[in-house]
Amino acid sequence: MEWADGIRRCGWANPRNETYVRYHDSEWGVPEHDDGRLFELLILEGFQAGLSWECILNRREGFRAAFDGFDAETVAGYGAGKLAELAADTRIIRNSLKIAAAPQNARAFLDIRREYGSFDAWLWGWTRGEVLYERGLTRSELSDAVSRELKRRGMKFVGSTIIYAFLQAAGVINSHEEGCFLFRGARDGQIHSL
Repeated sequence: MEWADGIRRCGWANPRNETYVRYHDSEWGVPEHDDGRLFELLILEGFQAGLSWECILNRREGFRAAFDGFDAETVAGYGAGKLAELAADTRIIRNSLKIAAAPQNARAFLDIRREYGSFDAWLWGWTRGEVLYERGLTRSELSDAVSRELKRRGMKFVGSTIIYAFLQAAGVINSHEEGCFLFRGARDGQIHSL
C-alpha cells in the first residue's frame, strides 16, 4: 500500500482515517502498564465484538465521555439508571448486553487489582513482563488461558479472540507486519507464527 508520507504500515491501517493511522503509529502494540488505560482497552475490545476496531476507535472519545473516563470504580457502581442512559447515548455502540457487562467487568477488574496490587501486574505476569512477537493469529494458548480466567472471574465479552486483540492493543503481543516501520520481528525466538 502506498502512503502519502512514504512510511509503510500494517495493511489494516486505513490511510484515509487519520485517527486510525495515529492509533497504529503510537498506540497499537506499545506495552501499556497504566491500569486506567488497560481497563479502557478491555471495555472497548468487548464493545468491538462483531464490529471493526475502526468503528470503535472512531467513537472512543464518545465512549470516554459516556463511561466517565473509564474510571473502573465509577463504572463498577453503575446501576439501572446509568445503564438506561448509556443505552440511549448515540456516541457509543448501544448494545444492551455489552453495556450491562461493563459494570460487571469493572468489578472483576477491581477484584484482580486488589488481589495483585494492580491489573498491570496480573496481566503482564502471564508473560513474566516480556512482549511476545506473533503474526497471523487471532487467538493463542495465552489468549485462551487469559480468557478462561477472566470468565471464571465473571467477566463477559472476553472470549479468546477478543482477548487476543486486547493483548495486541496492550502491547503484550506485538503483531506489526513485516514491512511495517514498527515491525520488530522475533527476539529470542519469541515469534510463534509467521
